[in-house]
Amino acid sequence: MVQTPTKLISLEEFLQLPETKPACEYSDGEIVRKAMPQVQHSVIQSELSATINTTLKKTRSARVFIELRCIFGGNAIVPDISVFKRDRIPRDANGEVANVFLSPPDWIIEIFSPEESATKTVKKILRCLENGTQMGWLIDPSDRAVFVYFPAQKPECFDERDRRLPVPAFASQLQLTVGELFDWLAE
Repeated sequence: MVQTPTKLISLEEFLQLPETKPACEYSDGEIVRKAMPQVQHSVIQSELSATINTTLKKTRSARVFIELRCIFGGNAIVPDISVFKRDRIPRDANGEVANVFLSPPDWIIEIFSPEESATKTVKKILRCLENGTQMGWLIDPSDRAVFVYFPAQKPECFDERDRRLPVPAFASQLQLTVGELFDWLAE
C-alpha cells in the first residue's frame, strides 16, 4: 500500500478529509492509501461480487458492496468486497440503504496486490474478525491461493484447484472451488 505521509490524526478529522482515488483508509491514527487495482484484481473483484450477489439474492440473505467504507472500532476501512447480511444493512429514514456504514462487514474479502503490505491487509481482516465479522478471505492471484480467516481460529490456506472454499453460514448456498475462482482470469 502507498502510505500518505501525515501526522497522526483522529478518526473524526480523517472523515472530514476529501475522498481520494484510490481510497484512503484509517487505522491507528495512520492514513493509508489503497493500491490502485490491477487487471487480475479487477477481474476477480467483479466476477466474485457478481457470483456472490446472484447466489445470495435468491434467498435475500445478504448483499455485496464493492469498495465500501466501513467505520468501526476507531477504524475506517475500505475492503475490496464487503458482504453484509440483509438485517445488518443500515437504512435511512426512507428505508433505503444508508450512505454510512458504522460496522464491519459480516464477510470481508481482500484481493492481494504485490504493491500492498501483506501485514496491513491481514491486520485489516483481523480487526474485522475482532469486531464481529464472521469470515475473511485474502485472495492471492499470483500464488492462486485463498487464505481464509475465522474468528478465534487459525487461518487456512486453500490452494488446491478442487477444494471447495468455505463461506459464512448465511452464504451456504454458494458453492465455489479454488479452480473456479482463478479460472475467471483465463476468460
